[in-house]
Parts: sequence; C-alpha cells; structure tokens
Amino acid sequence: MTQVPRYNDMLWPTVEALRLLGGSGTIEEVNDAVIGGEHYTEEVQGVLHGDGPGTEIAYRLGWARTYLKKMALADNSERGVWSLTDKGRVVSEAEIEPLRQAVLKEKRSRRRDRKESEMEDETEETRDWQDQLLDEVMKLAPDAFERLAQRLLREAGFINTQVLGRSGDQGVDGVGVYRLSLISFPVYFQCKRYKGSVGSGAVRDFRGAMAGRGDKGLLITTGTFTAEAKAEANRDGAPPIDLIDGERLTLLLKEYRIGLTVTTRVVEDVTVTKGYFDGF
Repeated sequence: MTQVPRYNDMLWPTVEALRLLGGSGTIEEVNDAVIGGEHYTEEVQGVLHGDGPGTEIAYRLGWARTYLKKMALADNSERGVWSLTDKGRVVSEAEIEPLRQAVLKEKRSRRRDRKESEMEDETEETRDWQDQLLDEVMKLAPDAFERLAQRLLREAGFINTQVLGRSGDQGVDGVGVYRLSLISFPVYFQCKRYKGSVGSGAVRDFRGAMAGRGDKGLLITTGTFTAEAKAEANRDGAPPIDLIDGERLTLLLKEYRIGLTVTTRVVEDVTVTKGYFDGF
C-alpha cells in the first residue's frame, strides 16, 4: 500500500515552501511547492482521502497548515492566502516538533469530550459545502458532466459552446469560443469526472487530441492534478493547457450560482447613544 507522509512530516516542508514563495502563497502554490520540494511520486499524489474525490496528500497538507496556524507560525487571510508570521520566518526545523507537542498538550488539557476525534478537530479549513457540491457533481453521468462544463463556460462568457464528446472526437469533449475585447479564439475542453489525481499522461493525451484543431485547451476535473500534470500543462514548446481542479470548479460554480444558493448575512452593531433622550 502506498504510504502518504504524515501531516507532522509536512510541517517543516510547508514552512520551507512558504519561505521559497517569498513568505506567502495560495493553497495551490504552497501545495505545489511542498510536493515538488519533497519529490512525492504521482502514485503518492493519487491516493484518495476516504472515497475521494480529494486526495490524502492534499488533506494532510491542509492539516499541516492548520497546525502551523495553531503554532503561531503561519496565518491565512479570508481569500485563502497563507503567510508566515514573524515567528514563522525565523523558526528552525529543530523547533517544529516541540511547538507541535505544546499545541497537543494544550489541546488535551482543554478537551472535554473524550470521544472527540482529533482528525475532526484539526481540519478547520475543510470546506464542507465544497465537499458536498463535489459529491453531487460526482453523481452525474459523463455526458451530464460535459453539459455542466458547457453551462459553466457559457456563464463565463464563452460563445458557440458545443459538446462534442459523443461524436467520436477522440478525447475532445467540447469547444467554445472565448471573446476577449476585439479578438476571439476557440478553446477545446475535456471533462474528467474523476476521483483522485489526474496525471501528466492525461494532459499529453488531451494535447494530442487537440493537434491540428487549435492551441487553447481546458482540462476540467472533479479531482486534482499531480505536480507532473501541472508541469506538463505548461511545458515549454507545447501548447499550454489550462487546468481546473475540483476545488476551483466548486468556486466557479459558486461564483455563477450553479447548483447552490448563496445567502449573504448582514450583521448589525447597535450602540445606544447615552443621554440622547435627556432633552425629551
């Protein structure tokens, strides 16, 4: 069985990744930097968390970030950008484990429910609505997922969007025309309703299917892409392939309100003006 590194083995690599990125980075940037720096294989990157579609390595990297936050070494903004704190910029590798143990000790001292799961407690950044939305998307038949991609591209401004996947197009599921100011160009897309990670081979195959048709490609999956797939998508000398993974897919569905309802809550702070009624 493929062994995925423990979250505590990812703490120092995450600090190093943030330093390499200049002190801050998006979740995707940090994950890519850790995976690339540690040279995790595509097999390791493809191990599912539970039944998927997310991967175990992404889950444990999220857990590592949560611990770094509890250790006061990193923090995150509302936009999902993680950054090192002053303490995180100077911490040494030897200090990481003692700091983690201190967090665990404090956690045990205030835990009241002995049955509380540590895993549940330490995954604060898990986005429940995204998991639920991906579960619903995974229930779609392949052709229905292609139609969902078609709808999404239309909402994003594509015109003349067509699904071609059932017409024997050898890996190209559809095409749409993206208009940018005074110019427009065709974009071919492929949909992978997939659990786990999409590897570099899938990117190469899609690029091959596009050959002779156009230079712009979009690969959409409910899962994730391995570091090798991302590198292949932007390989020098080859037409670039844009990638949309499951997390980004859910954010786009949220942006265009497809398959979910977003309710905005307004909170009022009310302060009584003392003395206001004295003159009545």
